[in-house]
Amino acid sequence: MNVMRNIRIEKVTLNVGVGKPGEQLDKAMKLLNNITGSKVLQTKSMKRIPDWGVRPNLILACKVTIRGKKATELLKRLLKAVNDKISFSKFDSNGNFSFGISEYINIPDVEYDVDIGILGMDVAVTLERPGFRIKRRRLKQRRILSRHKISREEGAEFIQKNFGVVVER
Repeated sequence: MNVMRNIRIEKVTLNVGVGKPGEQLDKAMKLLNNITGSKVLQTKSMKRIPDWGVRPNLILACKVTIRGKKATELLKRLLKAVNDKISFSKFDSNGNFSFGISEYINIPDVEYDVDIGILGMDVAVTLERPGFRIKRRRLKQRRILSRHKISREEGAEFIQKNFGVVVER
């Protein structure tokens, strides 16, 4: 098999949206730090939505991005929280997928913290092949050819084969 056709995990992103700044956001940041051990970033709103009381640059959520071997280890734990089952509809046209975890206590090796309470989170997994760097590099940026992109089916097959996940159709 051609080495350039191998699929790998580029990154795993955990996101907790709380809707407003304050104590709940601090709890969410502490939770993501406990799960990953990495630096947590706050995310700001971009638009004004008066009905929801949202204005630009209002801190509403926090996220953490994990790459490399640590991302693979974390993904294995996070998939156990959803019983190693993902719906095929969770995959996008580029083979990436995301899923939600309703309560963080479902994740193995994470214990309930009274200070945090019960919080859920979103997990987004980005897949890539060797050569995807050409879309991000500084000089001579190029688009990725359609035959080199990852399809939904290829993404689902990769997760089934490497992580033992059941993809429900």
